[in-house]
Amino acid sequence: MLEIDSVSKRFGSQVALNDVSVTLNKGDFKFIMGHSGSGKSTLLKLIYGAVKPTSGRVSLFGSNVASLSPNKVASLRRKLGIVFQDYKLIKNKTVWENIAFALEVQGARYNYIKKKVSEVLGFVDLSLRSRDYPNMLSGGEQQRVGIARALVNNPQLLLADEPTGNLDDANSDMILDILSEINNMGTTLLIATHDSRLVTKSKKKALKLDHGQMEGYNHAE
Repeated sequence: MLEIDSVSKRFGSQVALNDVSVTLNKGDFKFIMGHSGSGKSTLLKLIYGAVKPTSGRVSLFGSNVASLSPNKVASLRRKLGIVFQDYKLIKNKTVWENIAFALEVQGARYNYIKKKVSEVLGFVDLSLRSRDYPNMLSGGEQQRVGIARALVNNPQLLLADEPTGNLDDANSDMILDILSEINNMGTTLLIATHDSRLVTKSKKKALKLDHGQMEGYNHAE
C-alpha cells in the first residue's frame, strides 16, 4: 500500500529527513514516533503529496506520488483520510456541515451525504452534537469530528498527525480506541505522535525518528 524508499527531504540547508525507508501493508497499524522537529509531519506530507522528496521515492497505491500531476494527487487523496492535531474544522460550519463538506466538494449527492455523515457521527458518538459549531465542543470532541470527516470518504489509508497532541490522557485513550476500531474494520493506519504512553498502550509497532534519521522499530505487537 505504501513504500517509502530511501527518502530524504531538505528545506534549503535544513535536513528534515535523511534516507528514511518504511513499508506499510494493507491492514497495518503503525506509529511514527519522535519529538517535535524529528520529521514526522514532513513524512506524512510526503505521503499525501503536500511536499516532494529531495531524493528517494514515495509510492502510494502503486503510484510515485512526486511524479503525479496536481489532479492525480487530488484523486489519490480521495483514498486517504487525514487527521490533524489542530483539527482544522471550519468555524462557521456546524459539525454536520464540516463532515458533509468533504463529500460536497466531490459532487456527492445529498442523500448519500446525509447517510454517510449520519454513519460516521454515530461511529464517533457525536450524533447529538451535529448542529453545534466547533467552538461549542471540547478538544476531544473536535478531534472526533476530525476523525469522522476523515472517515466519511471510506479511506483505504488513514494518516493522523499528532491526533492526541492537545488532549488529556482520558481523551487520548478515547481517540486511540476509535482508531483501533477503525483499523479493526480494515482501514490501514499510520499515526505520527510524540506520546510514548499512547504507543505503549496500543501495543503497535512504532517507527522512531530522531532529527530526520530513522532509528528503527519498537513496541512490536
